[in-house]
Amino acid sequence: MLILVSGLSGSRETAQSQVLVGIGLLAGSTVMLLTVLWGSCVIVGKCDIEDSTAIDQKDTKRLSLTGSGVSTDIWTSYAAIIMAVSVIPFLIVQLPQLFLSSSERRLAVLIALIVAVVLLLSYCVYQVFQPWIQERKLDFVKHKLVISGILKHFKMHALGRLLTDDGDPNIDAIRKLFQKLDNDSDERLSPEELRALILGIRFIEIDFDEEDAVGKVLKDFDTSGDSFVDQDEFINGISKWLDEAKRSVPALIDVGSNTTEFINDFHSKTKKEHNLLGNHSEEGEGSVGKSRWTTIKAVLMLLLGTAISAAFADPLVGAVGNFSSATRIPSFFISFIVLPLATNSSEAVSALIFAKRKKQRTASLTFSEIYGAVTMNNLLCLAVFLALVYARHLTWDFSAEVLIIVIVSVVMGVFGSIRTTLPLWTCTIAFALYPFSLVLVYILDYVFGWS
Repeated sequence: MLILVSGLSGSRETAQSQVLVGIGLLAGSTVMLLTVLWGSCVIVGKCDIEDSTAIDQKDTKRLSLTGSGVSTDIWTSYAAIIMAVSVIPFLIVQLPQLFLSSSERRLAVLIALIVAVVLLLSYCVYQVFQPWIQERKLDFVKHKLVISGILKHFKMHALGRLLTDDGDPNIDAIRKLFQKLDNDSDERLSPEELRALILGIRFIEIDFDEEDAVGKVLKDFDTSGDSFVDQDEFINGISKWLDEAKRSVPALIDVGSNTTEFINDFHSKTKKEHNLLGNHSEEGEGSVGKSRWTTIKAVLMLLLGTAISAAFADPLVGAVGNFSSATRIPSFFISFIVLPLATNSSEAVSALIFAKRKKQRTASLTFSEIYGAVTMNNLLCLAVFLALVYARHLTWDFSAEVLIIVIVSVVMGVFGSIRTTLPLWTCTIAFALYPFSLVLVYILDYVFGWS
């Protein structure tokens, strides 16, 4: 809004200079978020790393570069991937500038604008449906954890091995388990008997509704639909579960002779998958009732912020130009270094506050917020600038800035997507990218004359 209002209201030359300020602000904001703030959050949120996972609120290893750090959930890795993908419009608009004529470059600006808008809308749709996707995925993994927990319980209490030497289900052992669970000897398991089984196992790893768990076990076993599990249904159900567990084991393991190992392996992998999805139980049930007011408050604050931005657009951008003239500092560097400190202050404060809680859940929110802010920078802000460039017939001549945005976004995006645990040493990479970006822009612009 700052650049759009100022760019549309002035002359073409003024609009060109405003886009320069805007691109500087965009590049500086992206770089600051992914370097200074990202690295600071690793330091502030660090906990002891044990078994490749940061332990919530345990920070005894101080500044150990490999022994302390933060862990995030798998959704944060997805956010990092999306952020890396968001640089595609930059590549579309930039590459033709090197080889093609002015008319073809203008076409590239239009194509990049369309791609940026499509990606922006797709990202917004993903944000709307992400909670539902998370809930479905978490629900599915909780069910798998119930399955693996029951199999582990059966393995410990079975009257014989659950698998034969050939790796097939041991029908006799499964039948004896059924008889052991059938307390009233009526040749079928009732929902109450299944509930007693689930309560007896005590799934301390997850927070789940026991009625829901019983219902899903019944759904897996009860093929007749009479809300009871007879002996044949029990044998078929356990056999199906064992087959599912076997598929998770490397092919080199002889499951027939390693029944204990493969069930333990299945249970461990399922627990790890559950942990990577994140623990959403901390959010509290009270937040659901406040969701409508939260939405209304968010919309009102967005409208207020937009109005303030529109009202002060010209004075702010003009102040940048005046300060640049008075100090003889290029306006790009003012917008690259100084303005991001103001425009990203809210993200910085909230991210550091969340990181300071030293939990996987809050660390995931912290880094997801950073990746999300950069994604919106790369898509929404770029779309506005491209629209201004196309509408006012401006020149797109920001090769150095685009290169910096692409390098930092891709490096940190790939880095965040392949690791869910970030040791303390990773912050040094983030911090190093900030001066690297400044030096690279200066060399490309003022030594090689790219812009």
